[in-house]
Amino acid sequence: MTKKEIVKTISEEIGLTQLKTKEIVQKTFDAIVETLVEDHRIELRNFGVFEVKRRAARKARNPRTGEKVFVPEKFVVTFKPGKEMEERVRELERRANEAARQQALQNGQVVDSPPAAPPPHETHGSATSYGQSPG
Repeated sequence: MTKKEIVKTISEEIGLTQLKTKEIVQKTFDAIVETLVEDHRIELRNFGVFEVKRRAARKARNPRTGEKVFVPEKFVVTFKPGKEMEERVRELERRANEAARQQALQNGQVVDSPPAAPPPHETHGSATSYGQSPG
């Protein structure tokens, strides 16, 4: 999706002109960039965290020539998605896996369903459940 498509979608949803919506979207992006430059971090609740991190200088190798090269330090922007985004992407993954499983079943392929993930913070049995004899 492009910025133009974002503007069009928002404009249609809230009833503003595309020109005014584009200005708001651009101001939002500008504010994010400005905050990153000044504070090196911006946290957008239910979305994620953008952070400027320093990548140290290092020696590398040119894969084409094999020659060793020096790569100077640089600053990079990292993004860690928020909990809500992570959950929605995981749901997308689950649906894709289920669709692939259904397709395989329709094609007559034997499908091993992956084990269900345990709920968070669940204890997983005693020492005897790992092949150790009791006492």
